[in-house]
Amino acid sequence: MPFPRSSGILLHPTSFPSRFGVGDLGLEAYRFIDFLKDSHQQYWQVLPLGPTGYGNSPYMCYSAMAGNPLLISPEKLLEEGLLSEEDFANLPGFPGEKVNFDQVVPIKIGLLKKACENFRVNATPIQQKEFAGFCDSKAYWLDNYALFMALKDAHNGASWHIWETEFVKREPEALAQVERRLNGDIFYYKFVQFEFFRQWSDLKSYANMRGIDIIGDIPIYVAHDSADVWAHPDIFCLDEETGEAAQMAGVPPDYFSATGQLWGNPVYNWEELQKQDFKWWVQRFEAMLDYVDIIRIDHFRGFEAYWSVPKGEETAMNGEWVEAPGDAFFEAIKQKLGKLPVLAEDLGVITPEVEALRDKYEFPGMKVLQFAFGSDPGNPFLPFNYPRNAVVYTGTHDNDTTVGWFNSANDNEKHNLWLYLGCISSEGIQWDLIRLALSSIANQAIIPLQDVLGLGNEARMNFPSVAEGNWEWRYQAGALRDELRDRLKVLTRLNGRAPQEQ
Repeated sequence: MPFPRSSGILLHPTSFPSRFGVGDLGLEAYRFIDFLKDSHQQYWQVLPLGPTGYGNSPYMCYSAMAGNPLLISPEKLLEEGLLSEEDFANLPGFPGEKVNFDQVVPIKIGLLKKACENFRVNATPIQQKEFAGFCDSKAYWLDNYALFMALKDAHNGASWHIWETEFVKREPEALAQVERRLNGDIFYYKFVQFEFFRQWSDLKSYANMRGIDIIGDIPIYVAHDSADVWAHPDIFCLDEETGEAAQMAGVPPDYFSATGQLWGNPVYNWEELQKQDFKWWVQRFEAMLDYVDIIRIDHFRGFEAYWSVPKGEETAMNGEWVEAPGDAFFEAIKQKLGKLPVLAEDLGVITPEVEALRDKYEFPGMKVLQFAFGSDPGNPFLPFNYPRNAVVYTGTHDNDTTVGWFNSANDNEKHNLWLYLGCISSEGIQWDLIRLALSSIANQAIIPLQDVLGLGNEARMNFPSVAEGNWEWRYQAGALRDELRDRLKVLTRLNGRAPQEQ
C-alpha cells in the first residue's frame, strides 16, 4: 500500500547507550523517540527483534515470533520491584561504542534469572493474572519456544536435530515428561517473553503517541536451529534422516559477494505450506503486527522465486532458482488479514516477475543511493528514475555508512556523484545524500542514524557473508545533539516530509 510522503530513521535497539553494555528498551529508547518527534520524523525502523543465536545476527533467531531478552531493560525491572540497585553494584566497565556480546550475555541473563525468581515468589495476584493472560494469548508460539529453549539448555546449546530421537520427533509422551522435569526453565523463558513484550508495548505506545510508527523487519527465512523448524518440520525442506537442511537458502553472486551468500537456513516446503493455507505465515504476520505498525519483508524476491542450494555446498554458487507461489501466498494473507502495511526489500536479482508481484499488491520497493552512481543514466537507484511508491535509503544495515562508502568509492562513482550534485557541500557528504534522499519523489525516506551522526566505517552494522564481528555498533550518550535535530528538522520540512500539523 502506498504511504504518505514522510521520513524516518533506521536504528536497531541494541545500538542505544546503556550502562549494561547493550542497548535496551529503557530511558535512552524514549529519548530517541523524542529526537524523532522533535526532528519531524514519522518512522523508526528496526531490525528483527528476535532472540539471536551464534553470531548475534537478528536475521538468525531462535524464534520468528519471540523477542530478544537482551533488549529487556534492567532499570525497568528495578521500577517493577523485580531487581534492586544492589544487583547492579558490580557491573563491569563495558565498551561504549561496541556491544561485547560475550561479556554482556552472562551478566544480562543473570539479572533476568534473578528477576524471574523474584517474580515467581513475589508476584501480586494482578501480575500473576497478567502473566497467565499473556501465556494464553501467545501459546500458539510461546509453548513451543519455551520448551525448545529449555531443551536446548539441557543439551548444552546443541542444535535440536542432534537431540535424542524422541525429542527430535516430538513424541508426545517424551515431551510431556520433559515439560514436567524442566518446568522451572520453561517458566523462565515465558517470563522473559512476558517482560520483553510488556516493555516493548509500553515503548511502542509512547512512540505512537508521539506520532512515530515503527517499521519492523520480517526475515523471509528462519534459522534451522529454531523453535519454528523444530515444531513445524513439515513446512521446511529437511533431510528426513538427519534433520539437517536438505536445501539451503541464499543468493547467487552479487554486489556484496563474488561467491554469493549461503545463509544455511532451510528453504520452505511451499507445497505443504499451501496445503495448510499458509497458516504458519498468517500467524507470523499476526504476531508481527502485535508489536509494529509497518512490516519490511526482507528478501521479498524469494516469494516469487528463491535461490536453493543443495546440502553440502560451501558457497552459494551452485544453487538454482525455484519458483515460489508468491501470488497465492499474498492473496491468502490479504483474505485473512486485509491489506497489509508492507515494504518490500527488493534488492538483488530482480526480474519483471518480482516487480509484477510487488506492484500487484502495491508494496513500495527499496532504493539505495549508494548503488546509484556506478553505472549509466538507466540505473534504477538514481533519484530521477524512482517511482513515488518507493522507500529511499542513503544506505541500509548491510551497507557501509555514507561517509565510509564515499571514502572507499572509486573515482568514477565520486565523479558521477559530483556531477549529479553539482558540488560536495561543506556540511559533509552524509548531508548531501540525506538531502538527496529527502528531496526525491519517493514517498518515504529512511536514514540510518550513523549517517545523521556523520560516522565512518567504524560504525558499520553488518558485513554480509562475514560470520562474526557484526551487529555491535552503539552510539554514545549525548550524541543526539540539538544541532543535528534542527538540521534534520529543517530539511524534512523543506522537502514536504514533516507531519501535516507541523
